[in-house]
Amino acid sequence: MKLPLNDKKFLVLLFSISIVVVLEILSIIGVNIPLPYAPFIFSIFIIGIGHGVLKDGIKAIFKLNFSSINLLMTIAVVAAFYLGEYPEAAVVIVLYVLGERLEDIGLENSKSALDKLVSIAPKMAFVKEENKNVPINKISIGTIIQVKPGEMIPLDGKIISGQTTVDEAAITGEPIPKDKHPGDFLFAGTLNKDSFIEIKTSKLSVDTTFSKIIRLTFEAAAAKSDTQKFIQRFSKFYTPTIISLAVLVFAIPVFILHLDFDIWLNQAITLLVIACPCALVISTPVAIYAAIGNASAKGALIKGGKYIESMANLKAIALDKTRTITYGNPIVSDIFPLNGTSREELLACTAGTELFSEHPLAQAIVTASRKEGFEPHKAEAFKSIMGKGAIAKCLVCEDETVYVGKLEFIKEYHKVNDETEKIVEQLALEGKTSVVVSFGDTVAGIIGLTDEIKPDSVSAIKELQKLNVKLIMLTGDSEKAAHYAGRQVGIENVFGGLLPEDKSEKIKELLKEFDSVVMVGDGINDAPALALSTVGIAMGAAGSDTAIETANIALMNDKLSLIPFLIRLSKKTLSRIKFNTIGAIGVKLVFITLAFMGYSNLVFAIAADVGVTLIVILLSLNLMTFENANSL
Repeated sequence: MKLPLNDKKFLVLLFSISIVVVLEILSIIGVNIPLPYAPFIFSIFIIGIGHGVLKDGIKAIFKLNFSSINLLMTIAVVAAFYLGEYPEAAVVIVLYVLGERLEDIGLENSKSALDKLVSIAPKMAFVKEENKNVPINKISIGTIIQVKPGEMIPLDGKIISGQTTVDEAAITGEPIPKDKHPGDFLFAGTLNKDSFIEIKTSKLSVDTTFSKIIRLTFEAAAAKSDTQKFIQRFSKFYTPTIISLAVLVFAIPVFILHLDFDIWLNQAITLLVIACPCALVISTPVAIYAAIGNASAKGALIKGGKYIESMANLKAIALDKTRTITYGNPIVSDIFPLNGTSREELLACTAGTELFSEHPLAQAIVTASRKEGFEPHKAEAFKSIMGKGAIAKCLVCEDETVYVGKLEFIKEYHKVNDETEKIVEQLALEGKTSVVVSFGDTVAGIIGLTDEIKPDSVSAIKELQKLNVKLIMLTGDSEKAAHYAGRQVGIENVFGGLLPEDKSEKIKELLKEFDSVVMVGDGINDAPALALSTVGIAMGAAGSDTAIETANIALMNDKLSLIPFLIRLSKKTLSRIKFNTIGAIGVKLVFITLAFMGYSNLVFAIAADVGVTLIVILLSLNLMTFENANSL
């Protein structure tokens, strides 16, 4: 834990602690400050360090607020002073203030990843037309701004001039910078590393992806988990109960059993001190803040502690296919040259025709041709037949007219043999799309296309299966395409051909069966299902307003492999909270029992309480560095 050694108040607190502890040790071995001076000297520490606690404690007395922790401390200090235990009174208040300060430091450290977002946010942007820096909240959409190398990009927008490398770690958590060219979209809060660029803004400062991340992250930190809410409710009943027990510890021995007044008053005070639920109250928020900060640094925006708890207890995950398991972009997967056509001729000629089309399948064929080193043939007289295919005249091939499209479209112009039919049928069984190509009067070949599986999808699915999570695929794609993708990544439960409302119905069914269900989708057509699920996770949320707003967790970097990490982080967080809570209660029970038996010690009690608080904070903050994929 990073201590604020440049904080003067904290240094004064440390100095005061060192003095009162030394004085207490001297008192224990029989070396005391002379009586006329002792009350005055120790009062300096008690009032100087603990005036805030005493003030709040006195207010609680007048308001009859018996659930106030500060009321416990005030009673303990006043009673210790009455007994003449001046060093103990000073140690109690100073160590208690230290405990409170350590809690604050713990929260500050655990929120550091979140605070960093605010600290790096640009406040000004250089506007080209005005030739000066302008506050970003005064810049309208469509404004041309200039960004120098090494500067943070101040607003969302597209590059209109220049090319550079951009570090997008603040948004996506990705450590490797990306090359950006004219037309590419840039996020506010990312770093321009290499070159001078001009950007045309596309959003106001309050609407940028970066601003939404900051706002939603801090809302998440403020959104208490169920465990945290329970502990806070528990504390309200706990404190009055402890005050009642302290009264009994004092009253029964003194007024019923007629035992020593001062001894049992000391035991009652000790009970009040050790019973202060500092470690108990702090155990959950520090752990939650640390976990949210860790996830945020890796590109996962979690909107509240309750979603961390839900992820730790989930039973099933429903996943969309397109843009979740796959990229959502078609790629050429199979090439079948037929009737003496060469691979180069088939690809280059088809690409020459498709060069005129903006359809994703057409562009995928052009990309595949160039990737294999075949420049698309020059063509002319391009004609698109809506929903069927395209025709063009190739200026390179001997057979001028090229037909590209569905099998039924080609059949309108040529006869098709059994081999062609079988290839198309086989590709369909694999969930692939067939593009049939003909030159002249024969089929020149068939090109198969499929949606590209993301590289980390298979490994992520395997990791989720190791965590004993039931996996279900819900997709609007065809049954054949869905089952083919399912076989590739290892998901057996597959449902294809679903509309958004169908996905919602499936989520309802899964909730009845498993109780706790996570839905993973792209946040657009999956919005209803995301909203219905126990936890909705949006993939590739960077730049998607719908995803960021709808989902409970937004994965900014489009990595499915983050989900098993989040499950493990959530399980670790929950187990850490339970360990902290049980440990804090256990120590208190020991000293409460000792107080009832008359063997407790005020100094040891407060030292134990502060020690447990410090241990709880350190263990919770350790969640910020949680990395081990195989550790729970």
